[in-house]
Amino acid sequence: MRNSEWNLSQFSKHLFWDIDVNSLSPYTNKSFIVKRVLEYGLLSDWFQLNEYLSISEIAELSQGFKDLDKKTLSFISTLSGKPRSTFQCYTTQQSTNPHWNF
Repeated sequence: MRNSEWNLSQFSKHLFWDIDVNSLSPYTNKSFIVKRVLEYGLLSDWFQLNEYLSISEIAELSQGFKDLDKKTLSFISTLSGKPRSTFQCYTTQQSTNPHWNF
C-alpha cells in the first residue's frame, strides 16, 4: 500500500450511496471499494484510489471479480499490462445478457 491512511470521505458520494462510509474498513473491504471505483467512479476517484493502491494491486484484486463490464476490464487490463484472459470476469459469462447493451 502506498498511503496507509485511507480517507473514504474524499471519494464521490455516489459510490457508497447504499452503505455508511464510516462502516467500511479499507483493509477488510478493499475489494469492494476497488470494484465500486472501477465501475462507477469518476476520474478523480481513480486518482484517489491510486494514491492508496498501486495499479498492480488494483489489477490483482480485479482479477478475482466475476463481473466487470467490458470497458472496465479493458481499462484495468491496459493499465496493468495483464492480458484480459487472466481476469475471472473474462472467462465467466453472465447467463442472461444485460437489458441494455451500451
